[in-house]
Amino acid sequence: MAQTTPRAMSADDAEKLAALKRIKFLATATLALCLLLFLAARALQASYPALSFVAAFAEAAAIGGLADWYAVVALFRRPLGLPIPHTAIIPSNQARIADNLGKFIEVNFLAPEPIGQKLREVDFAALVADWLADKERADGLSRFVARLVPQTVSAIEDSGLKSFLTDRMVSQVEKVQIAPLAAELLSAFTEDRRHQRLFNEVIKVFGRFLSDEEALNAIRDKIRDELPSVARIFRADAYLLKRIVASASSLLDEVKADPDHPMRAEFDKFVENFVKKLRTSKQYAKRAEKLKRDFLARPELHELAQDMWDSFRSFLEQDAKSKNSMIRKHLASLFVDVGRQLAADPAIRADMNAGFVVALASFVETQKSGVSTFIAQQVKSWDLGQLTRLIEINVGRDLQFIRFNGMLIGGIAGLLLHMAERLIFAN
Repeated sequence: MAQTTPRAMSADDAEKLAALKRIKFLATATLALCLLLFLAARALQASYPALSFVAAFAEAAAIGGLADWYAVVALFRRPLGLPIPHTAIIPSNQARIADNLGKFIEVNFLAPEPIGQKLREVDFAALVADWLADKERADGLSRFVARLVPQTVSAIEDSGLKSFLTDRMVSQVEKVQIAPLAAELLSAFTEDRRHQRLFNEVIKVFGRFLSDEEALNAIRDKIRDELPSVARIFRADAYLLKRIVASASSLLDEVKADPDHPMRAEFDKFVENFVKKLRTSKQYAKRAEKLKRDFLARPELHELAQDMWDSFRSFLEQDAKSKNSMIRKHLASLFVDVGRQLAADPAIRADMNAGFVVALASFVETQKSGVSTFIAQQVKSWDLGQLTRLIEINVGRDLQFIRFNGMLIGGIAGLLLHMAERLIFAN
């Protein structure tokens, strides 16, 4: 496996390394002091017998210090460069340490219980609400979304999603029973005799027809064709037309002025009967279904849908490029409003947080073995010198205190043994 390039030492690492060098120097100086004290005490012991206790303490302290120096050094390198077995433990077991470290993190830090507990401490919904409620962030998000609109439209066309949605819409429309639906719509429309407004419009149309010169001329020509020649000479057609128009206009005026006119009642009956047939007549239902199928099959409908889509796409593309894009303005306002609404609704935030916890916990659960492998691979790829230096810099200072403790405990043990020796062999 390729070794990673040694990373540059950070200021924090440099400070730790300086502290490590200081403590190493103190530990080595203390060991040297113990050795000097031992030699001096032994040399003067004949003249001053009490110095035997000092010599015993210093001798045992030096031995303990040397043993612990060996133990600490053996973790990181071979003492004095000698090929002693079971030394340079960390560099020699890099792969095993890497695998165990990755597994340890996977089992103890990425377990479902601690991950779920930690995720539940975070109010994700509040973070989202605060982020969206900020106008500048909402503007930035709206610009990002607006830039994606043309690509999204093109992707919809290229993926066939538009055809799929169109086919689904047509399929759903084909399932709708037109006759009952039309009956319900007409029933709602005819409440409080609102259909009489339509009748009023029909009356107005007839009124305009009776005052149209071209229409009257056409009627008079029809009347003239049906009259005998003698009647034509006396212009009976004009007289008849005048009487017909006058009678019809008078009738229309009466109907218009009287809300309870018999003709209006007849229209009420006609509409009521038509709605009833739409609800109950199988023949009307068949006709309505045929009209629906014929309408959906018209090529003009598909052309209209394509024209609407093209216009919609053109609008989106032009608006997305505009400096004063309406889409961006509305999206920014929408995002801000969503953020404020979310911040004010604790129930929705609670549901969102629960969803975040489930989603993120599931993601961690599915990826934690990959994280373990990634950590192990990274540690294995480290340069041995870099790995040793990293561990020694971070824990070496504490390990040096083992040397101090070894000298102290060793010295005390040596002193106690010397005192026991003197008591036992006093005679």
